[in-house]
Amino acid sequence: RTDASRKAFVASCIDLYLKGNLPILDGGSGGPGAAAGVFDGIDLDWEWPNWPGEPGNVIRPEDRENFTKLLAEFRRQLDAYGRTTRKHHELTAFLPANPATMDAGYEGRKIFRYLDFATVQGYDFHGTWESVTNQHSALRVPTGAPDDPDFSAEVAIDGWIARGAPRGKLVLGVPYFGRGWTGVTGGGDGLFQPAAGPAPATFEAGFEDYRRLKTLPGSGYTLHRDLRGGHAWLFDGTTFWTYDDPAVVLQKMLYIRRSGLAGAMIWSLDGDDDKATLTRTIGLGLATP
Repeated sequence: RTDASRKAFVASCIDLYLKGNLPILDGGSGGPGAAAGVFDGIDLDWEWPNWPGEPGNVIRPEDRENFTKLLAEFRRQLDAYGRTTRKHHELTAFLPANPATMDAGYEGRKIFRYLDFATVQGYDFHGTWESVTNQHSALRVPTGAPDDPDFSAEVAIDGWIARGAPRGKLVLGVPYFGRGWTGVTGGGDGLFQPAAGPAPATFEAGFEDYRRLKTLPGSGYTLHRDLRGGHAWLFDGTTFWTYDDPAVVLQKMLYIRRSGLAGAMIWSLDGDDDKATLTRTIGLGLATP
């Protein structure tokens, strides 16, 4: 919030994560330089400057400018530290998919002066905080979507490009998880239908890893696919899951290459199966022919 607090915060991050100066813990572990070389840079995940989020978040209009100032301070200190290590230490940030959030919280073109690249939210477009089933990570807004405007990976990327982001500094986030509803009524394939609440799941209702969702087709669930929209979902007549399978992931990789973007980010690695199916698909899709 202030010049002094930014300087202190950035210095503490470099000291801990890059210089690796850890506290000495019981048993003698840690100490100066104990974690040096573990990390090669800093990523900022502020969700979101000057925008409502979790209950209790502080919302300040000046944080739109403060975010830029924070990036500038990180870049200044990272470069100074890099002159001692003879390395370039990367600075990145996680950025929102909502164009309204982009405008409220970010000085679009300015922030990319300091960022090596940014990872753009490519998921959680919809979820069980809503009472109607929907896609949570579609490449494009599906035909017949009930919300206008709506969210998609394409909307998010186009939004940042329109606000001055270089294509070569944008990385698209890809989910290794799905969002699910149960008590779905209205019939059909289950998409855009009323639901009673979040679907039962392993760790959190309404949230399930790809590694488990991949086992559902053929066990009462039918796999549905929107090739134009670039999304897939499962429905058994009552429970609905929206997620990315290998075909959707490959379609997104081709979009990344065709659009001249920097690459893909995943959330998160533990959601993949034991054969790393989604990760291998990303590698295949982004490989240079």
